[in-house]
Amino acid sequence: MQPRERQRTSMMSLSQRLLLAFVAFIFVMFFTPGPNNIMLMSSGLTYGFRRTLPHMAGVTLGFAFMIASVGIGLGTIFIAYPVLESVLKYAGAAYLVYLAIVIALSAPSTAEKAQRRGPMTFWGAAMFQWINGKGWVIVIGTITAYAAIARFPWNIVIQTAISLAVGTTSAAAWVLFGSALRPVRGSARSVRIFNIAMAVLLLASLYPVFTEH
Repeated sequence: MQPRERQRTSMMSLSQRLLLAFVAFIFVMFFTPGPNNIMLMSSGLTYGFRRTLPHMAGVTLGFAFMIASVGIGLGTIFIAYPVLESVLKYAGAAYLVYLAIVIALSAPSTAEKAQRRGPMTFWGAAMFQWINGKGWVIVIGTITAYAAIARFPWNIVIQTAISLAVGTTSAAAWVLFGSALRPVRGSARSVRIFNIAMAVLLLASLYPVFTEH
């Protein structure tokens, strides 16, 4: 009995260490600049916190659904047809390059047009997760490196719940940060600097897409 108890204690200790490591991994990946965070901050600046809520919900719920579906079985499709993952990854990268150019070239005079266009919708933000390069890096790391935090399917449930909680906190923080910058919209020079900085960060967020194997 004693060797079994020691083995059980060792396994529990390993699960706990993996859980703590996974939480740290999720915090770092969710709070550092990436396509979602940069777009949420820009939306907070342009439309304010309340109007960005559907965008926030689409990001957090869409990404949590992505982790759950890949963890439960959708990932087997990408194992069988790896070209599909590459197509999604590089299509998303191309879209983000286009978006970065649009943001960098947008002038303060386009603010009224942006207000009429409105923020990203819930479904638009949710669907974007499937072509988000950084999102795929997080999902693959989550499902492969931290699968042993619990038995299947409870490991997927735990990972999805933690991702949803941390993702909601991160999204709200970035939108609030953008909303706090709304007073700078009155300065054409400040808006231009902000737009260029956001475009550069958006391009920098593509780094994991081209380095992850």
